[in-house]
Amino acid sequence: MAAIDWYLEGVEFSNCNCNYGCPCQFEDLPTQGFCQGFGVTRIDKGHFGDVRLDGLMMAMVFAWPGPIFEGKGAMQIIVDERASPEQQEALERIARGEETDEAATHYWVFHAMSSTVHPSLAKPIQFDMDIDARTARVFIPGVLEASGRPIRSPANGEEHRVRIDIPNGIEFTLAEIGSASTKTTGGAIPLELNDSYGQFNKVRFNRHGVVR
Repeated sequence: MAAIDWYLEGVEFSNCNCNYGCPCQFEDLPTQGFCQGFGVTRIDKGHFGDVRLDGLMMAMVFAWPGPIFEGKGAMQIIVDERASPEQQEALERIARGEETDEAATHYWVFHAMSSTVHPSLAKPIQFDMDIDARTARVFIPGVLEASGRPIRSPANGEEHRVRIDIPNGIEFTLAEIGSASTKTTGGAIPLELNDSYGQFNKVRFNRHGVVR
């Protein structure tokens, strides 16, 4: 059976428990020895087969007891409640790495490294982000609240701007880095992050990975 053609482009905001220079981006071990976090994507333009995805959002909450590559993780997908049943199914399948080349996206990797995949939720997702300003706000009622801001120098309090450039990345090729905080208020995975790694980036994916 032929694979389903899909594509999405938009923006993404993520927050994990590691220091500002997230070790995963440098093929290093997690700051605290384990990994937990959250990510949200706004799709400005996209499709899954004949199903349009323009304007929809999806999010994931995840946790691993050690480095991601050791597996044994847990994840939960939250899809935009505005989506039709067909659109919700499409968002879930992309987030689970289905119809995707092996290890071609972080969605595929996160799902493959999770031995527990909790039932997905359909919720309203409020998400605003300014990549250049390194600011973001996310509110998913009954699930979580998150925010992002620029890193500030402990020496003088001034904003510090830094980027991570990964030419062969599976999630992004260039991301602005800031400080972020996330707290879950429901859902299956407890999370409370304070002023840890925040990531602000554009996304462009198809079934083969990042579109360059």
